[in-house]
Amino acid sequence: MKLILGSGSPRRKELLAQIGVVPDDIRAPDIDEDPRKGELPRPYCARMAIEKARAVPAADDELVLCADTTVAMGRRILGKPADAGQAAAFLLALSGRRHKVITAVALRLGDRVWERDVVTTVRFKHIEDEELNAYLASGEWRGKAGGYAIQGMGGAFVPWINGSFTGVVGLPLAETATLLRAAGYPLFKEAP
Repeated sequence: MKLILGSGSPRRKELLAQIGVVPDDIRAPDIDEDPRKGELPRPYCARMAIEKARAVPAADDELVLCADTTVAMGRRILGKPADAGQAAAFLLALSGRRHKVITAVALRLGDRVWERDVVTTVRFKHIEDEELNAYLASGEWRGKAGGYAIQGMGGAFVPWINGSFTGVVGLPLAETATLLRAAGYPLFKEAP
């Protein structure tokens, strides 16, 4: 059984490697990621992961793994910032507050789709202006939900989380391993 990672994210590939999983191919899906009017963060995130899994071309015997990570402040979805101004607005909104990071994982084999989502609570410290400006200048915010990467410099803003660290990075490993096993993908293979 071949595993296709439906993601252009190098972080997801690195996370899979932590549990000994190396995808046979990487095929990033191209879908519209705009939330629907009034769509709540958790259903939005699950819909994105499932739509990504369905959008990746694959043979019937190829397993497709996709994920989506969303930062939510209440009912508000903080996606990937369009520019440094939007990244600053996101980070200032998160400063000194708690928020949720939702990562949905979808696995497709033929017409069958499995999905799990994980919600982690993250608390940001109060961000000082000089910290914000230095972080924005680093460019790390680009392509990151909510405008930050907990596994990078953005981790300096996070004194506390409750939930899955790997889920905040972009792929909750325990849940992903459970989905892979449920689909019949062998984990923890013996070395040759």
